[in-house]
Amino acid sequence: MSDDNTRAGFAAVIGAPNAGKSTLVNRLVGQKISIVTHKVQTTRFQVRGVMMAGRSQVVLVDTPGVFAPRRRLDRAMVAAAWAGAEDADAIVHVVDAAAEARAAKGEAGPQDKRAVQDVERVIEGLKGAGRKALLALNKIDLIRRDELLALTQKLYETGVYDEVFMISAEKGDGVKDLASRIGGLMPEGAWLYAEDQIADLPMRVLAAEITREKLYLRVHDELPYELTVETESWDERKDGSVRIEQTIYVEREGHKPMILGKGGRTIKIVGQLAREELERDLERPVHLFLHVKVRPGWGDERARYSAMGLDFDA
Repeated sequence: MSDDNTRAGFAAVIGAPNAGKSTLVNRLVGQKISIVTHKVQTTRFQVRGVMMAGRSQVVLVDTPGVFAPRRRLDRAMVAAAWAGAEDADAIVHVVDAAAEARAAKGEAGPQDKRAVQDVERVIEGLKGAGRKALLALNKIDLIRRDELLALTQKLYETGVYDEVFMISAEKGDGVKDLASRIGGLMPEGAWLYAEDQIADLPMRVLAAEITREKLYLRVHDELPYELTVETESWDERKDGSVRIEQTIYVEREGHKPMILGKGGRTIKIVGQLAREELERDLERPVHLFLHVKVRPGWGDERARYSAMGLDFDA
């Protein structure tokens, strides 16, 4: 759409793993375009969702979490996060307020401590880049008001934030005000996408992400990170349905039974849940077939990184 009164641009959503970035992006878009699981670091590449805020169209970039990288895949994910923020018209830093509050009281567990360190890492990154961000304090329903106010002051005094928004991405509290502010930061210009488009991810990629989400939700305690899902074929059928074949690649032979489950029960349930969600999204019947293959070292294959939109050499 071209109009002198319209605005369009990009907003990067960054933060520590499990801070609630994907939940917030899904809430802002109004539909799920990024997977949400119990596992941290499940967003591996930049997922773009399109949000309408009045006359503003905002392309939200849901980035992988910013954390201390150990493996090649970790380094590529962190690089993707900062790349998403580098050229954005606005940056939203999502912080798990509940984890910060527990840390302030000396009640932080290992995951909380990592989250606090990752917040500090983001702050230093913003300082180094000379960028300012909107601070979105998430999960405010889980902490006391006095703790929230103390946290707000502490983080605002770092000097890297223009404004602070207190939100619950899961419940929607405060998200409308945040959306309005993001929209106001977009430059004037024509919309980049059709008004009813919600994402620019190819459906083959989104379908693979949906299956990966169901895997993590079903066996999140046992399942290692060393897996990926690829949509191998997508066949449109004459009756209007679609036949999808996907392969789940794991690093070790011992990982395969975790995904298959006793008598193939686990993979059957995962396939059913993924198929049902795909049918809702596509609004037509879906025939989904899942296969599990062992591919040692897939995490060091350049082609796999290209498929995920990650920089192999990061």
